[in-house]
Amino acid sequence: MIRSATLTAPSALPSIPENNRLRLLSGSANIALSQEVARYLGMDLSPMVRKRFADGELYIQIQESIRGCDVYLIQPTCRPVNDHLMELMIMVDACRRASARQITAVIPYYGYARADRKTAGRESITAKLSANLITEAGANRVLAMDLHSSQIQGYFDVPLDHVYGSPVLLDYLAKKQLPDIVVVSPDVGGVARARAFAKKLNDAPLAIIDKRRQAHNIAEVMNVIGDVRGKTAVLVDDMIDTAGTITEGAKLLREQGARQVYACATHAVFSPPAIERLSSGVLEEVIVTNTIPVEPENRFPQLTVLSVANLLGETIWRIHEDSSVSSMFR
Repeated sequence: MIRSATLTAPSALPSIPENNRLRLLSGSANIALSQEVARYLGMDLSPMVRKRFADGELYIQIQESIRGCDVYLIQPTCRPVNDHLMELMIMVDACRRASARQITAVIPYYGYARADRKTAGRESITAKLSANLITEAGANRVLAMDLHSSQIQGYFDVPLDHVYGSPVLLDYLAKKQLPDIVVVSPDVGGVARARAFAKKLNDAPLAIIDKRRQAHNIAEVMNVIGDVRGKTAVLVDDMIDTAGTITEGAKLLREQGARQVYACATHAVFSPPAIERLSSGVLEEVIVTNTIPVEPENRFPQLTVLSVANLLGETIWRIHEDSSVSSMFR
């Protein structure tokens, strides 16, 4: 099921007149989310032709004048990552050549973010490479949600607004009124995220899972730092990919005496065998957002999908009106 965020359009928010300089365009990665954002802003997505040549090359043409307009291109770079990243760059280039005044790449999920530094010799830092490509294509600004690491903000040579899906997740959890909550970070790297989440959840206590990773997408859970016995554990992460970290962490929390285990993440990447692991019964509920579209075949009874469309729509409006974005998260 998909639930909308509680952030609703204020009564003072006017309908966008036809001659307004704000334009919304959507890539093919998550058209449903883009349509929700457009509804929040009271406008339509700009028409666009998107097709492929016989060899797979992508062709894009914008079907209305955007000269002198502030254009917002909504495109998460999710699976297939290469295709959606290339599509975003082509859209940016098309807008630049159509004389748009300002081009903002709205990237609800920023792919290639996990390689954000060199951990061994002869590695590429793909998070920086992707940032360079988007900037060189012509983006004047980037709006991203829950980057894998905060340092990625510094990889862009243009202004970047970093927003969070946590208000939507926190609002949903607050309505559930879960007893004796302890917020759990699935690894040491996510402690700052979990601490901020716990603070906004009535200063809930914090626990950390000590994890040793042997290889990419393979996690070995070692120990729990903190008290989870008899409590409702809420695992918090930015994404769920193969779900190895989340499910192994949930098993360990149950062994340590946790009464219930919930999982919260902004990005539902869901690479195989994530669905089998998440639906195995080790988790009471898996709560994600729709930054990445969740296909029908990837849905299971314990899954709840929350919408971040209103959050993104409000952020776009504030950027367009030169208003504060950070005040939304205080």
